Amino acid sequence: MSRQWIARFLEAQAAELDAAQNTQLAYGRDLKDFHDWITAQGFGFDTAERETIEAYLVHCDEQGLARATRARRLASIRQLYRFAFEEGLRGDNPALRIRGPGRQRSLPGTLTEDEVSAMLTCAQEHGRTEADRARTTAMIEILYATGLRVSELVTLPISAARGKPEVLLVRGKGRKERLVPLSGPARTALTAWLVHRDAADIAKVDSGHRASAFLFPSRAKAGHITRQSFFLTIKALAREAGIDPGRVTPHTLRHAFATHLLEHGADLRAIQLLLGHADLSTTEIYTHVVETRLKELVLTHHPLAEEPLD
Repeated sequence: MSRQWIARFLEAQAAELDAAQNTQLAYGRDLKDFHDWITAQGFGFDTAERETIEAYLVHCDEQGLARATRARRLASIRQLYRFAFEEGLRGDNPALRIRGPGRQRSLPGTLTEDEVSAMLTCAQEHGRTEADRARTTAMIEILYATGLRVSELVTLPISAARGKPEVLLVRGKGRKERLVPLSGPARTALTAWLVHRDAADIAKVDSGHRASAFLFPSRAKAGHITRQSFFLTIKALAREAGIDPGRVTPHTLRHAFATHLLEHGADLRAIQLLLGHADLSTTEIYTHVVETRLKELVLTHHPLAEEPLD
């Protein structure tokens, strides 16, 4: 019975709220863990009370799970029970008044402009073939020029790149669309990649296969470059550029995009729209990034900040 609740909940998320696949997978993992734990305690979703849920959260804490993970699991449980109450599966919502650990907002990691430039330079030489190098360059240039989420980048449709676009139409979280401008270098890299991509597509059609709908196609099941594959590419570029790979992910370039815009005087509201943030408070964290860097600059370079001589 409890497993059926999860299936119905995920179906509703997909159909009614148009939840992204990654979101559904996260809900599924969290709820399966909760299900397995309460089952071992002799409960089900239909019989668990507030005390049972709170005991599960204590269990998660004892397991050493990060604060953000525990907050996400409670959010998943809340969503499930709200759905169950609205669907009449339960007459109450036992998770309604439970207070969680909350999310600890940490400053996002970013890169300097010089570090990004070094990675862009390395991208031009990264890959076994000219086509590989063109694709890598285009992906890095577009990512840094637009601040796209990696899932948005790898799933870009080929239609978004036709006609030498100065902007890209991006479908983000919740299938909300937004326009993001392309820089000159990004447009140049995109044009160079399309030469190789379209040639490969023509050969594919000539051999009896269907043309790809994606800007960055691959043989992966999804039909496009996977996030995991691009993640490894980013790590390799960081090493080649002399940057600690542990500091760099695709999301780091998204943070660099926002931070560098803010440092050059961009309006916070404009950055919010470009990033596709639903709430301005999410974007405001970048002001703290800039403030921190300015403080470090003053403490490092201002003559009055020098240690006094003994």
